[in-house]
Amino acid sequence: MRLLTHNYLQSNVKGTEKGYPLSIEPSKIEYEQSPMDTDFVRALLPKINYDALLGGIRQIAPICASEKIDGIIPELPESIELLMGGSSSNSEGGDTLGISGIDEGLLKKIHTILFDVHVVEGHLVCPDTGRRFPISMGIPNMILHEDEI
Repeated sequence: MRLLTHNYLQSNVKGTEKGYPLSIEPSKIEYEQSPMDTDFVRALLPKINYDALLGGIRQIAPICASEKIDGIIPELPESIELLMGGSSSNSEGGDTLGISGIDEGLLKKIHTILFDVHVVEGHLVCPDTGRRFPISMGIPNMILHEDEI
């Protein structure tokens, strides 16, 4: 499971008030380099919950260190405003998030985190109910039990 996938998943267990973002309890992480499309990463960035992404990075970092791929996880700015160079709005209707100003090196780091780091085994955990969803062979199983629907 890529961190891009994690960024979009949420728990839909009956009665869940706050099922997003799911916590990651990884037991196996792999790195697989993929070709980068700068324009695609730039277009995807406004659709990413940056705080959830940073949380996911922090949760997988200890396993990455133990599997000797910790040098692969790049440092990212602590806020989306820093990432975007501080601009957040444009009344002209142009580049409202300053995305065009992000340098290619930073886009490469974001690409690495979103596409190249894979949680192969582990669990996703609902922050509200504590329900654990298994990740097996890189595929999160989000199927609910009958009593959870």
